[in-house]
Amino acid sequence: MSGTIYHEIGGREAVENVVDDFYDRVLSDEQLAEYFEGMDMRELRAHQAQFISSVAGGPTDYSGADMREAHAHLDIDEEDFDTVATYLERALRTNGVGTENVEAIMAAVADLKEPILDR
Repeated sequence: MSGTIYHEIGGREAVENVVDDFYDRVLSDEQLAEYFEGMDMRELRAHQAQFISSVAGGPTDYSGADMREAHAHLDIDEEDFDTVATYLERALRTNGVGTENVEAIMAAVADLKEPILDR
């Protein structure tokens, strides 16, 4: 995997650290925590790690549900989407991911905004 973002950021361990940091931030936010009530957080963390690994050129393909279908029942608004994206960006930066790689990962997240908001 040499030359990929996945390799540059430190591989699986780095992705798992980012995901843990990300969910710590999200679940500490009272406005967002309700979206995750009753959810299997182990599964969500695994899917998030797959997603980040996949967009970073890692050896894992995202196998979760279609983004529109997976989020349709949540009625997520734009402000909450943007807050979640901000937490992901902070988790990436806090865990040592460089600006260019953060921007590439966040561009993939931005591409999902419309489907997640069911537009």
